[in-house]
Amino acid sequence: MPRRTITTPVALLLGTLALSGSALAQDDNKLYLFNWTEYMDPDIIQAFEDKYDVEVVQSYYNSLPEMTAKLNAGGDSQYDVIFPSNYYVPRLIHSGLVQKLDKSEIPNLGNVMEQFADPAYDPGAEYSVPYQWGISGIVYDTDTFPDAPKSWSLLFDPDVNPDQPFALMGDGQVTMGGACAYLGKGYDCTNPDDWKAAAKLVLDTKHRDTFSGFTDGTPVLQQIQRGVVRAGVSYNGDYLQQKEQNPEAFKHIAFMIPEEGTEMWVDTMMIPAKAPHPKLAHEFINFILDAKIGAQLSNYIYYASPNKAAQPDLDTVLTEPPVLPSDEDQGHLKFTPSLEGQNLQLFQQLWTEVQSR
Repeated sequence: MPRRTITTPVALLLGTLALSGSALAQDDNKLYLFNWTEYMDPDIIQAFEDKYDVEVVQSYYNSLPEMTAKLNAGGDSQYDVIFPSNYYVPRLIHSGLVQKLDKSEIPNLGNVMEQFADPAYDPGAEYSVPYQWGISGIVYDTDTFPDAPKSWSLLFDPDVNPDQPFALMGDGQVTMGGACAYLGKGYDCTNPDDWKAAAKLVLDTKHRDTFSGFTDGTPVLQQIQRGVVRAGVSYNGDYLQQKEQNPEAFKHIAFMIPEEGTEMWVDTMMIPAKAPHPKLAHEFINFILDAKIGAQLSNYIYYASPNKAAQPDLDTVLTEPPVLPSDEDQGHLKFTPSLEGQNLQLFQQLWTEVQSR
């Protein structure tokens, strides 16, 4: 998930207006997108508008629960394309909030890399198309930790980091997954007993004097630059983007993939169940899957493209670590599991307890 966690007043206003009662009419000459903030090249939107003689209306969310809540509140009939992360895809399918794709309307599907063509989170890719993909990893100050291990121990082991401030991610599945990985249970653990052990580890870690709080991807990079924390969890694309924009400040900040395992995420494009303009939605998805457009998108937002036809036009920095992991690091990546029913309830109870105690 791109997880752009910067909230702008305009984004919040648009998100609110998009659901300001059912009286908001849907224009047949408009396409309504519901996306993460700062996750689209404006020039791509302009190009689509020019090609199809339509207006694209963008609304934004800052978390997957926020997106789902708005869909449940009527957004499934007000948005044409949404951009959920892989572990939310099964929930959206089973809840009936999204519709099957008409693949005959998406000829550029052949551009999708094989590894994303039949994903476990959406067998047969019946409902979703990959948009961008990335990695959750540990970012740290190399002056403070010149010999940092490629391990979650930098956050969870007080002997490895006895006295430096650090943060954990506010996304419960990422933090609990990291704790599971550190305990040898695998990042993608789903056994309730393993979750309980992970929750205890996170609680113990949270109670250390040097724990600064649960801080998500972009803010933790800003905190490291200011010296507020010396280590935390962020996303490879956010890290690279800020590094490219401010190379001097990032001379002493590194991104690391823990050897015990960490998250590989995929953000997708899906069409809500009652989308007002499903044909235009399919045309937009197909447009994004164009080779040139796919490369332009990744070059703009600094995340890896799932589009094999786009690869020749990607900027060099997007074809090497940290955006494209080494073969060795690739073996340490796992999808965050999708949780439903009793498993989801149990996990939410554990995570709520961790946050509140």
